[in-house]
Amino acid sequence: MEEVKQRLYAFYQKVEASEVEEFHRAIQTLKNWQKEILNSFAFGLNNGFIKWLNNQTKVIKRNAFGFRRCDRLRHRI
Repeated sequence: MEEVKQRLYAFYQKVEASEVEEFHRAIQTLKNWQKEILNSFAFGLNNGFIKWLNNQTKVIKRNAFGFRRCDRLRHRI
């Protein structure tokens, strides 16, 4: 974890050495989310399954536009 943090700080320094304003704004965003970014490396958790499930539900709803009974839609989901 400490190595990841050191690499992230080294990346900050490289970007801040460049004189591109957009990169400076991007680094500020990374600094604002630094805790969450480092936690993603430490724990390896993500919400991919939930995103997939929500996407599948939306696809079924789009395809089932003509259903007249809500119970059939619920059963399909």
